[in-house]
Amino acid sequence: MYTQYQKRDFISFTVAEDQYNNSKGIRRQSCRRMWNRLSRLQRSVICIVLGLGVLCGIYIIPGLYSSYKHSHGEVNFFHRNKISGNEGEDNGVIDMPPNMQELRDKAAKQVQDIMDRRKSVKKGPPGMNREKDNPGVHEMQQKAPNDEDENGEKNEEEEEDNSKPKYGPQNPRQAAVVEAFKHAWSGYKKYAWGHDELKPVSKTHSEWFRLGLTLIDGLDTMYIMGLNEEFQEARDWVAKMDVNPNVDVNLFETTIRVLGGLLSTYHLSGDPVFLEKAVKLGDSLLPCFNSNSKVPYSDVNLKTHKAHAPKWGPDSTVSEVSTIQLEFRDLTFTTGDQKYKAAVDEVMDHLLSLPKKDHLVPIFINANTGKFRTGSTITLGARGDSYYEYLLKQWIQTGQTEDKFIDEYKKAVEGIEDNLLKESIPTGLTFIGELISGNNFSPKMDHLVCFLPGTLALGFFNGLMDHHLDISEGLLYTCYQMYAQMPTFLSPEIVYFNTNVHGREDIVVKSADTHNLLRPETIESLFYVYRVTQDERYRQWGWKIFEAFEKYTKIPTGGYSSIDNVKNVNHPGYKNKMESFFLGETLKYFYLLFSDDFNLISLDEYVFNTEGHPLPIRDNTRTDTR
Repeated sequence: MYTQYQKRDFISFTVAEDQYNNSKGIRRQSCRRMWNRLSRLQRSVICIVLGLGVLCGIYIIPGLYSSYKHSHGEVNFFHRNKISGNEGEDNGVIDMPPNMQELRDKAAKQVQDIMDRRKSVKKGPPGMNREKDNPGVHEMQQKAPNDEDENGEKNEEEEEDNSKPKYGPQNPRQAAVVEAFKHAWSGYKKYAWGHDELKPVSKTHSEWFRLGLTLIDGLDTMYIMGLNEEFQEARDWVAKMDVNPNVDVNLFETTIRVLGGLLSTYHLSGDPVFLEKAVKLGDSLLPCFNSNSKVPYSDVNLKTHKAHAPKWGPDSTVSEVSTIQLEFRDLTFTTGDQKYKAAVDEVMDHLLSLPKKDHLVPIFINANTGKFRTGSTITLGARGDSYYEYLLKQWIQTGQTEDKFIDEYKKAVEGIEDNLLKESIPTGLTFIGELISGNNFSPKMDHLVCFLPGTLALGFFNGLMDHHLDISEGLLYTCYQMYAQMPTFLSPEIVYFNTNVHGREDIVVKSADTHNLLRPETIESLFYVYRVTQDERYRQWGWKIFEAFEKYTKIPTGGYSSIDNVKNVNHPGYKNKMESFFLGETLKYFYLLFSDDFNLISLDEYVFNTEGHPLPIRDNTRTDTR
């Protein structure tokens, strides 16, 4: 029970600095945005096709005019060169401008060259070369900067170096994020090295799974930031780590943080030590799938391999059992062993077969019966969020070949629009509410829901409906206001939106919900929406939030801390915990948001797991995507 003080509500004001216009005219997709969505290959093909059209027009129009003149006795105003026949004689043969055939042949050759190059390129990290006969082999081919072939000509790899991403900060804002990471890392190294999480205020550590969560969550972030010394030191620790301690771990958290982190770092670095540890960990997690139904148990002992339901009850969380697929599927694609993909595909097939309310899922499911718990809340916040995220991302992961995922995702978005998408009073902020007991609407929205703008934008980037981006940008503005309307410019964990016509403020924050856990969801969505729209305001919003993290959560002796009260600038109250996802997601998405290079972890080549670890998109011609 809450005390009388704890029950008091707080209200906040709407910041007028960013005038948001939600009219259809403003939100309608522009031609420039559509052009920016296209890949460089698509733009090149379009330009060449248009060029061919112009050339064909030059070729055909004079001939048509000649035919018209021949039949109507009109005067020929065109000065033409005959392909055949005597000069001055109109024999009905179509004329061609000088060198036309040569131009046509050249244009046709350019189109063929582009298509040939497209066929030879497989989606995946730059520099990754996979043998057809052994898709699990990852060879790193290194050449000196000035390597030349036998004829003394520079090879094609060197010529394409400019298109490859550059790791390390390229501008002042990225440099500031790198410094923040180094400050967080220094605290972890001094006071929590090899342990799960840093307690920066007390200068000690906390243990959860005894797997070095913070270290592994931050591996790929260090690699992308070009922190070679820190990365090598962490790599050496991983090489000696025990991935099978005698401890119960949560399947979901271990998969997204540790398995995802190891696989992502392997794909980026090519170092086999990360794949070796990932395989051992994946094998230790597989016993969770030995349940009486198709639904995995939530916990497993990594040493004894004994799996079981959570201690607090018989049910598993729906978002947890549906947000392990990207990682296990990637383990199959990388090793060639089908057992990992088979296990998680069976889970998804079962979830897709269950009856739902407008394709929306309750938050609990029983691992023994395989059925949803009756009367469970429907939410895109805690315990429900990433189910929807992974519907889209599994489709993307295998080159948009598995229609069952995208079909369900599109129907789920329709269900969200019909049941959960509302506008607040009086300003009209777009928000996502919940269905308590599966039926009763509540205007409660977790900060976790702020993943959705990014997911919708990613779907739009991959060819889905324009109005998904409209919803995305409206929701992202609301998520930004959850920061901008707080005195610290940091978002609370949970907000409520006013839907009462007599209410004066849109956002209400209850005293029990004022804490901030250094969460990444809004920054993640800013990254996606900026990549899609290239609208600079999203980077400006991100920079303001970054400055707030620096001001209110930074601990001078090293590390960053979650805070208790985003409404109190004088005493925000440190919670004495630095979540591992602060390094794995929050700072990574800040760094990518401020990047001017869209090839840096390109959305055409990678799909991020829910912990911010990029995994390669598999070419749909590969045999291992079945």
